[in-house]
Amino acid sequence: MSHPHPELGPPPPLPEGGLRVTPLGGLGEIGRNMTVFEYGGRLLIVDCGVLFPEEEQPGIDLILPDFSSIRDRLDDIEGIVLTHGHEDHIGGVPFLLREKPDIPLIGSKLTLALIEAKLQEHRIRPYTLQVAEGQRERIGPFDCEFVAVNHSIPDALAVAIRTPAGMAVHTGDFKMDQLPLDRRLTDLHAFARLSEEGIDLLLSDSTNAEVPGFVPPERDISNVLRQVFAGARKRIIVASFASHVHRIQQILDAAYEYGRRVAFVGRSMVRNMGIARDLGYLKVPPGLVVDVKTLDDLPDSEVVLVCTGSQGEPMAALSRMANRDHQIRIVEGDTVILASSLIPGNENAVYRVINGLTRWGANVVHKGNAKVHVSGHASAGELLYFYNICRPKNLMPVHGEWRHLRANAELGALTGVPHDRIVIAEDGVVVDLVQGKAKISGKVQAGYVYVDGLSVGDVGEPALKDRKILGDEGIISVFVVMDASTGKITGGPHIQARGSGIEDSAFVDVIPRITEALERSAQDGVVEAHQLQQLVRRTLGKWVSDTYRRRPMILPVVVEV
Repeated sequence: MSHPHPELGPPPPLPEGGLRVTPLGGLGEIGRNMTVFEYGGRLLIVDCGVLFPEEEQPGIDLILPDFSSIRDRLDDIEGIVLTHGHEDHIGGVPFLLREKPDIPLIGSKLTLALIEAKLQEHRIRPYTLQVAEGQRERIGPFDCEFVAVNHSIPDALAVAIRTPAGMAVHTGDFKMDQLPLDRRLTDLHAFARLSEEGIDLLLSDSTNAEVPGFVPPERDISNVLRQVFAGARKRIIVASFASHVHRIQQILDAAYEYGRRVAFVGRSMVRNMGIARDLGYLKVPPGLVVDVKTLDDLPDSEVVLVCTGSQGEPMAALSRMANRDHQIRIVEGDTVILASSLIPGNENAVYRVINGLTRWGANVVHKGNAKVHVSGHASAGELLYFYNICRPKNLMPVHGEWRHLRANAELGALTGVPHDRIVIAEDGVVVDLVQGKAKISGKVQAGYVYVDGLSVGDVGEPALKDRKILGDEGIISVFVVMDASTGKITGGPHIQARGSGIEDSAFVDVIPRITEALERSAQDGVVEAHQLQQLVRRTLGKWVSDTYRRRPMILPVVVEV
């Protein structure tokens, strides 16, 4: 198995007749999936998603793939193939299209409808090509065939990309549910046919590679939901991903069976479910779905609310309900169902929400105490089955953290893929398929690009480090006025602390030290403001560290008059 090395440099020019694959996101993480394929000087992008921030990224709204390696080649892009409509696969599209709005988008009916609605908010009207399973399209030098795969959202597709260098197959996210609600199976017959032709490089979903066995059918959740609905005496509040149409369908079915009305809460939930209903992917009995404003007229025993926030996102509806910061107030006897998985890294935030809801008297049903979620990603048993069908000549695990990628690589090896034909890469690592063999050839920039409000890429790691210090340790400001000619202090030092846990009155002990240090510096002829500020920072910082064992941000201001 080949893997990246920190010393990898920029890749050499792509050999003639070779296919280059560059993941810009989604490897070593769950999110911001984006892969660039290059042949003959032309580019094809598969997916362009976002990653949601964790606690150590305060103030960040979204994390994007780094477009810098393709920014000067936007005219070479033939199109963006979108495998399905989840945010971690389509959320970055508006930001790429801001740089070149006429890049064509290729995807299934539901996927394009979801991204078009998102782009409307950004005032971008995209060029689109709607495709379906079994369809084959020539996109520049890339001959693309689309294959049905089953996932936790309808209309998901894998894509087989044929070039003179060979065939690469990107699975997107998939599982092999044999009893899907929409009867749309992962098309193993099509993958077998592609295998007979010869899959030179398989890029395969790794998310559940560590999980043994097979993923249970989505329909297994229905009986659990019915039990919860049968036992609920007051309102039922369901938190789910805003694009999990299959899960919402089962909620609607249970609500209809138990005589409850349903209201969607949250802009993305209302928008996505409206699209799914209009396109026929969501079957809604007449009169079942009502506006949230009408719920006050209904008894609690006839109400179901469907909202976002299953991952503990601070601004999502469920988190705000837990914090008593939402118009919907949790009361004793309400039932809350978290109908989704725990994305790695979100555990603390989710359990904080569960505790908040429980505090107000809610009965919280989640994956830990009831079978209210099944995964949308193939487990190890399914992947083994899949590899034996596909028989890839080269394997590149994608979509997962390092442990998932490694586990997926081992599964491939068990089915007979030679170790030297399994490539474990990470974001930015360039893989070239030349003369039938895939190998790492270099690395391009592929760091995090942070979206903070309206700014994209303006906030970097130093700013996040400062935010963490401010959040963890607080800030202390020091203001000193000095005579520019004599170097004597004419005002201050004035010290104020915020968030440090230190009372302003405590600084009486350190003011003489700062004054003495400044006067001694003036005697030595040091009068430059920046140097004096550094002196103040060192003196105060040492005192705070020695006295309180804390390291707040210290902001010294020295004014010369």
